[in-house]
Amino acid sequence: MTLTQIRTAAAGSLAAAGLLFALAACSAPAATQPTASAPASSSAATESSAAAGPCAGVKVIVDSGALKQAAADTSVCVDVDGPTPAAKVLDEAKVKTDGTAEYPTELVCRVNGVPAADLDITHQGGTYREDCSKMPAAFAYWSLWVKPAAGDWAYAQEGLATLQVGPGESLELLYTVDGAPAAPAA
Repeated sequence: MTLTQIRTAAAGSLAAAGLLFALAACSAPAATQPTASAPASSSAATESSAAAGPCAGVKVIVDSGALKQAAADTSVCVDVDGPTPAAKVLDEAKVKTDGTAEYPTELVCRVNGVPAADLDITHQGGTYREDCSKMPAAFAYWSLWVKPAAGDWAYAQEGLATLQVGPGESLELLYTVDGAPAAPAA
């Protein structure tokens, strides 16, 4: 395979992953939808650093990755009593997500204002600006990751509206450009 073929295949895979992320959020069965009876979190987020040790609740991490936008980055612990919708955990962690005009709640286009509409995102094909009108580019996007209390990071199989996270788990939003970083740091 040539380098161009590999890049084309990788871009197609990233686009497919983004589409699956969107479809999972749209097509989850009613039984997995959050309900009023779902356990609510018990208190607001508390500041913590990645090296501060374990989090008894849900550890929320925002990593602007290749963009290196420190203003967007955060690591906090959100106290929860049981399974809680990821969107609610992010809200309590004071992490603001924006979707796109076409997919306002199914996709994440900006996190804490990043990437800004006027930011030139440098990638292998040149520069790009995210306008959040449609599906984010296959080469520059926010991905959602989940890590169980005892386990490895895995790409989320559901969107923020349906994904449930609980005590001891970690939730990360990671910005990737041209496939880097490919996954959250250990």
